[in-house]
Amino acid sequence: MKTLGRRFASPWCRSLACVVAGALPVLAFPAPALWWWAWVALVPWLLLVRSEPAGRRAAYDGWCGGFGFMLAMHHWLLPNLHVFTFVLAALVGAVWAPWGWLVRRLLGGAPSRVRVAAALVVVPSGWLAIELVRSWQGLGGPWGVLGASQWQSAPALRVASVGGVWLISFLVVAVNVAVAVLVAVDRARVPAVAGLLASAAIGSAAWLWSPRPDISGQVRIAVVQPGVVAGAASADHRFDREEELTRKLAGRGADLVVWGESSVGFDLDDRPDTARRLAALARDTGAPILVNVDARRSDRPGIYKSSVLVGPDGPTGDRYDKMRLVPFGEYVPARSLLGWATSVGKAAGEDRRQGTRQVVMDVGGGLRVGPMVCFESAFPDMSRHLVQDGAEVLLAQSSTSTFQHTWAPAQHASLGALRAAETGRPMAHTTLTGVSAVYDANGARIGERLGTEVSAARLYEVPLVRGTTLYVRLGDWPLHGALLVLAVWGAAEAVRALRLRRNAPGPRVPPARTAHGSPARPGH
Repeated sequence: MKTLGRRFASPWCRSLACVVAGALPVLAFPAPALWWWAWVALVPWLLLVRSEPAGRRAAYDGWCGGFGFMLAMHHWLLPNLHVFTFVLAALVGAVWAPWGWLVRRLLGGAPSRVRVAAALVVVPSGWLAIELVRSWQGLGGPWGVLGASQWQSAPALRVASVGGVWLISFLVVAVNVAVAVLVAVDRARVPAVAGLLASAAIGSAAWLWSPRPDISGQVRIAVVQPGVVAGAASADHRFDREEELTRKLAGRGADLVVWGESSVGFDLDDRPDTARRLAALARDTGAPILVNVDARRSDRPGIYKSSVLVGPDGPTGDRYDKMRLVPFGEYVPARSLLGWATSVGKAAGEDRRQGTRQVVMDVGGGLRVGPMVCFESAFPDMSRHLVQDGAEVLLAQSSTSTFQHTWAPAQHASLGALRAAETGRPMAHTTLTGVSAVYDANGARIGERLGTEVSAARLYEVPLVRGTTLYVRLGDWPLHGALLVLAVWGAAEAVRALRLRRNAPGPRVPPARTAHGSPARPGH
C-alpha cells in the first residue's frame, strides 16, 4: 500500500482510479444490495487520496471520486438525461473536493496517533457535511445517502431510530477510515482499533437501550399496483386496471386502499364521472381510497401532483400537494439557463407547481396517515414532521415507471425501511409498476414485496404503535454535531498555524563587519 501513489503516478490513471473507487460503494445499495460491502467500500478511495503529496491534488481526487459515486448511483438516468447525467454528476461530485483535502490533511504521509484519532471523527463529519449539502432539493435531494445502504440490517435500523440515516452514515465512514489506517499506517493501529470498538459500542448501545415501539393495534392497508399499461390512452387504461384490482378487495375488511403516484390523470373537479367511480369503489371495499392526481387544476393555474382522499360520498376534501419536486423530472431548475436539457433528454417540458405544507389525513376509525409523493420519501425531515403532527402510518405514493428495468425501483422502495425505523411508524410504499412494499415500525418488511413484473392488489396487516423514537424527538443532531466537530477542528488548525508562525525563527541577520571586512568582535 505504500507504493500506491507510484502505481498511479500518471494523472489520468489516478483520476480514473478515483472515479472507479468512488463508484464502489454503490454496490451496497439495491439492486446488488450488498449491505456489508459499505463498511469497507471507501477504503480504496481513502488510500488513493491519502497517498497524494499535495492537498490540491487530493481535492481533485475527492472530486473524481464524487463524480464516480454520483454517476454510478444515478446511472439509470442516462436513457432520459443522456449527456446531462455526466454534467450533473460532475457538478454535485465537486462537493467531495474539500473532503479529499481533509482526508489527505489528516491521514497523509505518516500520521501520528493524534491525527488518526482526529480523523476517525473529523473525516466522517466531513462526509456528513457533504450529505447535508447535496440533500438540498435543487441538487437532487438525499438519494444515495451512504447510511441508506443499511436498510436490510436490523442493528443499523436501530441506530437510525436514534440518529436517523445520518448516524449510520457517520459510523460507516468511521469504520472505513479505521480499516484504511489498519491497512496502511502501522504506527497508528491502536486508535484505529479503538475506533472500530467505539463504533461497535454505539451500535450495541442503540440495539440494547433505544426505545422500541409498543404495539397498540392493527390496521389493514391495501396496496394497488396496476403494472405497466401501454397504449395511446394509457391513463384511461391504467384507471380501468386499478378499478378492476380494487374491486377484488371487496369484503376483505380493508381500512384504507392506496393507489400509486399519477394513478389518476384527471382533475376530479373536471371529471365528476371519475369521482363517482372512485366513490363507488370506496363503497364496495368499505374503505376510503387515497389516489394521486397528476393533472392541471381547475381551481388554480398549473399542474400539481396531489394525494386526494376519496370516501363513499366522493372526495373528502383532504388533499396534499407535492412539495418537493424532482429536478428535471418535474421541473427544470433555472429553466432560462438549463432549459436546453429538454432537447437532449426527457426533462420536464412544463414545471409542476409546489404545495406549501404537509398534511396529516384522518381516514376514518381514528386512523391518521401522512402522505408523501415520489422521492419525498428520501427526505428524513418530511416523515419526521408528519409523525410529530400525529401520523400513525406513513404513506409514499410513487411511480418509477420511467425507470422500470433499472435499479431505481428497488432503491426507492428500500427507503421506506429507513423512514419507518427512524420514526417508529409503519410505512407503505405504493407504486404504479413496482417495487411496492410495506414496512413495520422497526423497518422490517411485512408480507411480500410487489416486484416490477407484478400487477395486483395486496392487503397487509399493519401493526400500529405508540411512542416516538429518539430521532423524532431530537431531530438531525448528527448533522449538527458534525458541523460542530468541523468548526472546532478548523479553529484548532487555525490556532496551530498561528502558533507555528509566531514560533518560526526570524530571518538570520549577518554579523556586522569592520572597515577591513572582517567580522566585528565585541568591544570593537
